[in-house]
Amino acid sequence: MDKKVLIVEDEIFVALEIEQIVEDAGFTVGAIAADRCAALESADSCDIALVDLNLRDGPTGPQIGIELARRYGIRVIYVTANPSQIGEASVAALGVITKPFRAQSISAALQLAAEDEPDLEETEIAGFTPFRQHGSWNVMESRG
Repeated sequence: MDKKVLIVEDEIFVALEIEQIVEDAGFTVGAIAADRCAALESADSCDIALVDLNLRDGPTGPQIGIELARRYGIRVIYVTANPSQIGEASVAALGVITKPFRAQSISAALQLAAEDEPDLEETEIAGFTPFRQHGSWNVMESRG
C-alpha cells in the first residue's frame, strides 16, 4: 500500500500498538506525533491520520483533525475513548474508532480511508462509527 499514515497519539504504548496494526495492514507509518505542533510538522508526507483527542498539549485532537483535513487534504479518523468530545470537528473526519479498539477495526477503517471514493453509507465496520453528510455538517451514526 502506498498510503502513509500519521498517528497522533501521546501515549507511547498505544501509539506503538497502532503503528504495528498500520504496518500489518500494509500501510506505511509516516510519523507518530504526540501534540499539535508535531502533527502539523509531519502532515505534508501523510495521506491518512489516526487522531486521538486528548494529547500532550491538551484536548487539541478535534482542531488537529480539522487542520489536517482542510490544510493538507488528509483523511482523518479519530481514535478516542471520548467520542462525544469530537463535536463539530466531525466535519473533518471519515469517522471515529472508540477505544479500547480492535486491530481489525483500525485495519478496516484504513482500507476505507485509502479508497478513492469511500462509501460511508455502506460501511459496516465493528467499532467504527462513520460520519455521514447532512447539509453542511456531518452527523455520527453508530455502527456495530
